[in-house]
Amino acid sequence: MKKVGKRAGPKSARAAAPAWPKPAVRRPSWPVWAGLAAAAFAALLAYAPAIAGPFVFDDRYLPFMHPAQQQAPLMNWLLGVRPTLMFSYWLNYRTDGVNPLWYHIANVLLHLGAALMVFLIARKFLAWSGADGWRRDAIAVFAGGLFLLHPLQTEAVAYIASRSENLSVFLCYGALAVFLYRKTPSISFPRALAVLALFAGAVTTKEHTAVLPLLLLMTDYYWNPGFSFQAIRRNWRLYAPMAAAGAAGMLFVWNTLRTADTAGFSLKGLSWYEYFYTQCRAIWIYVRMFFLPYGQSVDHDYPMAKSWLEPGTLAGFLGLCALVAAALLLRKKYRLASYGILAFLLLLAPTSSFVPIRDALVERRFYLPSIGLLLVVADLAARWRASRATVAAAMAAVLLACGVLTYRRNEVWSDSIALWKDAAAKSPGNWRAHFQLAYAYFENQRCAEAVEEYTKAGELDQSDVRLFVNWALAYDCAGRPEAALTKLLHAAKMEPSAHVYSQAAMIYGKQGRSEEALAALDAAEKLQPDFAMLYVYRGNVYFNAGDPARAAAEYRRALAIDGSLDVARRALMTAELRMKQPPR
Repeated sequence: MKKVGKRAGPKSARAAAPAWPKPAVRRPSWPVWAGLAAAAFAALLAYAPAIAGPFVFDDRYLPFMHPAQQQAPLMNWLLGVRPTLMFSYWLNYRTDGVNPLWYHIANVLLHLGAALMVFLIARKFLAWSGADGWRRDAIAVFAGGLFLLHPLQTEAVAYIASRSENLSVFLCYGALAVFLYRKTPSISFPRALAVLALFAGAVTTKEHTAVLPLLLLMTDYYWNPGFSFQAIRRNWRLYAPMAAAGAAGMLFVWNTLRTADTAGFSLKGLSWYEYFYTQCRAIWIYVRMFFLPYGQSVDHDYPMAKSWLEPGTLAGFLGLCALVAAALLLRKKYRLASYGILAFLLLLAPTSSFVPIRDALVERRFYLPSIGLLLVVADLAARWRASRATVAAAMAAVLLACGVLTYRRNEVWSDSIALWKDAAAKSPGNWRAHFQLAYAYFENQRCAEAVEEYTKAGELDQSDVRLFVNWALAYDCAGRPEAALTKLLHAAKMEPSAHVYSQAAMIYGKQGRSEEALAALDAAEKLQPDFAMLYVYRGNVYFNAGDPARAAAEYRRALAIDGSLDVARRALMTAELRMKQPPR
């Protein structure tokens, strides 16, 4: 009787824990592999337009596009601040050079891996919340599928320069999954090492994942055994090295932010509190785009708030306070939703709180914190007491709709003109959108349209010298050399540089105005003697004037400065061949 009474009595704290029963061993079966194959097919189909597309925007300035970096040994790639990211680019380059296809496929496969981690994470949390059987598995599949097919994830996947988001989140979610699927409340040393290794990979891909230790602490507090600090003390073997690594990482990030030119506390014209005011509104835009995915853009041109009095700022702040308060007050009744809300805000904090960043609203920043809102959705879905058929049909309909929207969003990302035309249409007063659209037209030899877009950009702002240089090249391309020279002379007055004078010389040379071309190149040489292209242009002037010997000498000067300059090497070969020919 004592044994019966003992079993029927109050549960101990450990028995009340929602986690770590000994799981039954399951071998992969055909439904598992069929599900993975279906997910891979859905991802490749949804992202097909971007997969087949070119490099866009900053993709073209990544390290693997530079000849010097292409020939560098692996160690040179790994010496920067994001070695894991650079290693992934190095692997891509060694596999297929600068063919964008395999860079896009790699991003989609990483996205697929992150979606699988979301499935595993959601499944574990749902089990701890009391969901079981088909409902637990169906909602976990839905959470992973929604992560995989949501259109708001497109920028993080279709944009090769967003590999930092793509890869870091895969590793970060992997670390969380390894942490969750331990067999006992106290983490073992081997599993702790696995979590630390994945965490190190995530942080050395992108620094925003440095908040993972805080997420793990919150996870132990919420679930092990539940609203207790007991597990945090028990898992010292993980948190002690994480704290040391996190402190070192935070110090490095802090020093970087003090000197960075696009983010950090040294940004001119943007204080930390103005950025915070702005994020009080911007966070709600992310939430709205998650539940109602419309109005997406590569460049939102979101205005900075200067005070609490601007529309939406105070309301946004009070709304966030109310959301956090509700999550805390209802944490026992809606544990998973409460955890998801706090996780969302925590993971979003590195880019959307106090640290100023030049662009206030960027869609790829949603990629890491999206797991939080997915868990909120999972909690709500688990409480929906509808029939199996109704639940499955509703989830399938949502995933299908998201897949269609993601495909359409990828059509925009499949082409530079489409990408920036979309941004300019949604934000007509966005200078950068018109500037980039003009450049995309110019690259595609649609010169008249390029001139038109540069004109629109000029009507918005004429403070950037790049506008006048590119505007001039568009005019030259459109067959209007005098208009091009007018823009270049204006650029030279704004900011004299060897590049500006060299471009003027190039246009003079094409018109046969050799003296003016040489004068412009002399001015360029005085400003920057080591600017290799000026010697190429000077060589071209001499060559067109029938003096290949002097042209060859200029090309050699260019190559002495930059040995990787192919245009100079080809021009030198042509000049030397001309020198060998008998005079006419």
